[in-house]
Amino acid sequence: MKIKSQKDFFSGLMFLVVGLAFAIGASNYNIGTGARMGPGYFPLILGVLMSLLGAAICVGSLTKGPEGGDKIGKWAWKQVFFILAANFAFGILLVGVPGLGIPQFGLIVAIYALVFIASCAGDKFNFKETAVLSTILAVGSYIAFVWALNLQFPVWPSFIAG
Repeated sequence: MKIKSQKDFFSGLMFLVVGLAFAIGASNYNIGTGARMGPGYFPLILGVLMSLLGAAICVGSLTKGPEGGDKIGKWAWKQVFFILAANFAFGILLVGVPGLGIPQFGLIVAIYALVFIASCAGDKFNFKETAVLSTILAVGSYIAFVWALNLQFPVWPSFIAG
């Protein structure tokens, strides 16, 4: 059988593999029942649904697609680099790396770094738009996670907050 849309086939395959990984990983936890869910229940259901979605996309790619086939283009290395770098920077800045002497900078600084680094992945960079977006995300995250959910993690840099 010929693949008519490579983009759909490989994206479906990615969903299928990630879903299976979640489902298999969730089996290490107590699953429970629908009425009394354990910690592995939600990841298991999410993994199964993701796998089913991936399988459906893969099957669809074998039957539907453009006339000459939908080929996969070149990798967007610049975008991959900046998106991964933004996520690594967020994790490092949020809690720090004591072994390397990097202090924790907290949620607010980490969100600003995440947005500014990730915005470099685009074709054009607008400082004003990025600053506004960073501010909205930082305030929204503070309200949602610290104020509303009362989660305990650093908000400000350790050398400021103490």
